[in-house]
Amino acid sequence: MKLKGLYAITDPVLTPYKEGKIFEKVEAALRGGAKLIQLRDKKTSIDELLPIAIKLKELCEKYEAFFIVNDRVDLAIKCNAHGVHLGKADMSPFKARKLLGPDKILGVSCYGDVERALSVSKVASYVAFGSFYPSPTKPDATCISKEVLKKAKTTLDLPVCAIGGITPERAKELVELGADMIAVISSLWKAEDIVEQAKKFARLFS
Repeated sequence: MKLKGLYAITDPVLTPYKEGKIFEKVEAALRGGAKLIQLRDKKTSIDELLPIAIKLKELCEKYEAFFIVNDRVDLAIKCNAHGVHLGKADMSPFKARKLLGPDKILGVSCYGDVERALSVSKVASYVAFGSFYPSPTKPDATCISKEVLKKAKTTLDLPVCAIGGITPERAKELVELGADMIAVISSLWKAEDIVEQAKKFARLFS
């Protein structure tokens, strides 16, 4: 399966663990056509997250989607996730690749920096750029030019993910500029109907 489509990222507040809300919401996103799900939680202990991660992976496999863990390579290895996503402050992508082996997905945040993307291109499975719009989840993130997407597509031979304040309306232009994946948090999980909102994103790739 190709790395392409709607990439839904969980959030401890918007997809809470209490009463299994996270599973309900993630399954709704998958039913709507999400192709990748990322578990993003930098604070909860691995012991608490492990059963959640295992169940999320099972859900993803039921819908033929990929399950990715943000930052925490040890958790990804323990739950046998399909891959890991790393930011600038996380483990080095080169070290992570050694630990994960050659077959796992490794995503790397490159912000607005195509040179960073080039420097990790030998070990990365995909690279992510953003924020393209003001993001409610990361209010301090710097907004970058959409030209970065064009440059990345002509420079790199890797799938490219766009992130940051993206709604279905905003996503259309980013997909036309070459984004293979659109990563979303708020605009998906805050939607009244998550299935329908996911479908709006998924249609842009069909």
